[in-house]
Amino acid sequence: LAAKATSRLQSLPSGNISLLCDVLVREVKDLTGYDRVMAYKFHEDEHGEVVSECRGSDLEPYLGLHYPATDIPQASRFLFLKNKVRMICDCSAQPVRIIQDKRLSQPLSLCGSTLRAPHGCHAQYMKNMGSIASLVMSVTINDEGVDHGGEEQQKSRKLWGLVVCHHSSPRFIPFPLRYACEFLMQVFAIQVNKEVEIAAQKREKHILKTQTVLCDMLLREAPVGIFTQSP
Repeated sequence: LAAKATSRLQSLPSGNISLLCDVLVREVKDLTGYDRVMAYKFHEDEHGEVVSECRGSDLEPYLGLHYPATDIPQASRFLFLKNKVRMICDCSAQPVRIIQDKRLSQPLSLCGSTLRAPHGCHAQYMKNMGSIASLVMSVTINDEGVDHGGEEQQKSRKLWGLVVCHHSSPRFIPFPLRYACEFLMQVFAIQVNKEVEIAAQKREKHILKTQTVLCDMLLREAPVGIFTQSP
């Protein structure tokens, strides 16, 4: 289902994350039919920004809007690291009560469920945005800032952002299509990871170049060189 979309993502030139995001949201919108699809990036201070958007012409644009870190709390971010897809078909639907065995010592947790009912405050948040249904998919990349304890171990992952789909009426996406979107997100995450690594390498080269220039200036100012003393 996502073969052509995957090929288009992989064929894009490197060095342009904005173009990558633009193509992704357009492909996801074409696949799923949601009214609005956004690429939502987390910054270093954990606040979020809508960096790309594909929407119906009758909808208010969200592109460029910034949201505080508290909009998506740490508990939700942790769940997005574990569960890559979260779908709400109808935020106004009456939740179905879970009946569990009385002998269970702990309440049944639905944290791993893709289709669990939304919390009341989140349902109200969606309604305030004019959204009845949503599909949210996480974008995870390698966390280079974490000591992994050896190259043999699996690298830690961090949440780069989310792809958020909104619809103004109830909408259900069947599993095969959700799975196709999830595969597309994996391809997108690989591309983003490459771009992040390239940007980090460029920053490192710039720092080394600056250090070289500074050292050269110091050596020219002091022909005898720089003296260091250790105890």
